[in-house]
Amino acid sequence: MQEDKIYEYAVIRLVPKVEREEFFNIGLVMFSKKEKFIKVEFYLCPDKFKLMHSKLDYEDVIQNLESFKKIAEGTKDGGPIAQLEIPERFRWLTAVRSAVVQTSRPHPGKSKDLESTFNKLFKELIM
Repeated sequence: MQEDKIYEYAVIRLVPKVEREEFFNIGLVMFSKKEKFIKVEFYLCPDKFKLMHSKLDYEDVIQNLESFKKIAEGTKDGGPIAQLEIPERFRWLTAVRSAVVQTSRPHPGKSKDLESTFNKLFKELIM
């Protein structure tokens, strides 16, 4: 019998006007320490982005999200934070900050299949 795996996830949010604290969900980061698993996906709908009436540049936000993903995945071009261990990277990515790209507080869970759980959460919370 397959054992439940403990994981944490946080929703990635776009906060177009930080001072107003309004946001919408654009991605998901999930990790499991025991399984040495971390995954990030995002989707920023260009049409929805245009409706924000913000001074943000779409391509700048996408570039920021790509950097977020590089850090999570630990790629060499992700900078010094990307070279940390998976739990430390997850904690850094989910730290409270006042920025255009933020995350929710981490939420715990259990799953027999982390990939399918990630896909389910992404579909429910982002798409």
